[in-house]
Amino acid sequence: VQLQASGGGLVQAGGSLRLSCAATEGTFGNYRAGWFRQPPGKEREFVAGISGSGGSTNYADAVKGRFTMSRDSSRSTVYLQMNSLKPEDTAVYYCAAGRAILSSARNTGAYTYWGQGTQVTVSS
Repeated sequence: VQLQASGGGLVQAGGSLRLSCAATEGTFGNYRAGWFRQPPGKEREFVAGISGSGGSTNYADAVKGRFTMSRDSSRSTVYLQMNSLKPEDTAVYYCAAGRAILSSARNTGAYTYWGQGTQVTVSS
């Protein structure tokens, strides 16, 4: 499975962006999918995850209530709707997929497939 992330850009604080992650050469199938981000000079961190069925999601505390992750019915694309963006949301955002279970879903090592990253910059 190849993952292609898109939708990043420059936005003012309080604005919104929608990130997409398309699976090529395959689909997400029943893989758990996740979004991670890496702020400048920091380690990659968990942002949001969605179960293989799409029936449950979980979020980092920093984004809870502002970000929403979803997947389409064809299981070929996952999305991250980001609202009320803050300057501290500035980072390169990566999508990932794998057979992670819920207890390990926040760990980068639980995912096998990664997209190339898309830059999100939030100005104050």
